[in-house]
Amino acid sequence: MKMACKLLQNSRVVILEGFKSRSRKFSTSLNAQKNYKLVVVGGGSGGCAVASKFVKKLGAGNVAVIEPNQTHYYQPMFTLIGGGIKTLSDSARPMKSVLPAKCDWIQSKAVNFDPVGQKVTTASGEEVGYDYLVVAMGLQLNFNKIKGLPEAFDLDPQVVSNYWTKTVVNTYPAIQKFKGGNAIFTFPNTPIKCAGAPQKIMYLAEELFRKNKTRQDSEVIFNTALGVIFGVKKYAESLQKIVTARNIKVNYKRNLVEVRGAEREAVFENLDKPGEMEVFKYDLLHVTPPMSTPDELRTSAIVNEAGFVNVNKETLQHTDYPNIFSIGDCNSAPTSKTAAAVAAQSGVLERNLSAVMNGAKQSAQYDGYTSCPLITSRGKCILAEFDYDAQPLETFPVNQGKERSSMYHLKASVMPELYWKMLLKGNWNGPGVYRKLMRFGMGSSGKA
Repeated sequence: MKMACKLLQNSRVVILEGFKSRSRKFSTSLNAQKNYKLVVVGGGSGGCAVASKFVKKLGAGNVAVIEPNQTHYYQPMFTLIGGGIKTLSDSARPMKSVLPAKCDWIQSKAVNFDPVGQKVTTASGEEVGYDYLVVAMGLQLNFNKIKGLPEAFDLDPQVVSNYWTKTVVNTYPAIQKFKGGNAIFTFPNTPIKCAGAPQKIMYLAEELFRKNKTRQDSEVIFNTALGVIFGVKKYAESLQKIVTARNIKVNYKRNLVEVRGAEREAVFENLDKPGEMEVFKYDLLHVTPPMSTPDELRTSAIVNEAGFVNVNKETLQHTDYPNIFSIGDCNSAPTSKTAAAVAAQSGVLERNLSAVMNGAKQSAQYDGYTSCPLITSRGKCILAEFDYDAQPLETFPVNQGKERSSMYHLKASVMPELYWKMLLKGNWNGPGVYRKLMRFGMGSSGKA
């Protein structure tokens, strides 16, 4: 009898505990706020890499990614798409397939950041609490900052941009339709994704003009808001030789402010003479839009005056909130914004955030490493690699300032595989370790 009573009592305890467990799950679902050990805002290259790294450390249910888009694009491929070498579908994967399976995907946009209350609010009104936050929201394209855009895209098929999924597919057809006149390529007066991209498509287009027998009847013009063709002297010298040899006209300190689609006129401000405007007739216009961090981030409490997440450039930890880190284009680290920079930052961030989580001292330091494969033709590429000081930081034991077919193959064939299979899976931290092995103790300037 006593044994029967004891079994019944134990059964009641089990039933009661099960009810309590179900009650906790039920009450959580009614509560507007979910809570996670780590929340990653953004499902781009940086967000995927960080989420993959920390899901392995923290386990299922402890990591969430806030990302509204259903498709993930490998944006470094857009130059090749615009040049007719790849297709947009080659660059696309379903977002579900690139996010780690064990993370929670919150399919909404982050619209408000509360670093004191440690929560992020989404566009759907959901509050997501966190112990630690990684911001990886990238940059937004501000075509609307140029008068006449994006209306000119609809008005004139010869106005294109490799930076937008809706227009990159129009670039190659526009190049093919070009029969002569002015082909103008622009660079805006803001930080942008991949500072080499605005001129890479120019080199591919100029090559096609020669192939199509229209080059002799055309003027290829690069109007850039910068004062130099490239920010690293070694590669700038190589590029200057290329534009001179190929008779490409470069106008510095020229910022696109208006496109008059009906008249096929582009208006540029002379930044050396503020307020002075110059009007260029165009027969092909490739626009690189001004960019910024997303509006919702730029007006938050975690950014600096320029609108970028304010981080220590070496540790990538927020300067005011130690449980917040940032990776990629939206942070304030003063380096070129590329997937290569994301890869290098991901390793540093992993080590430093892990240290903070474990109450240890941060030891990893980001040196500003970034890379820009400067495609100059079908089959030729200058692989620029450099650091915070704009000094070459080259991986291979050759002079990467020269056009090489091997570097083109690396860009077109190897890097996409590295991106999908390694970086997004959290297994690629950039070539730092391999640089020492491949260079056999040589310096990093690549003078061989």
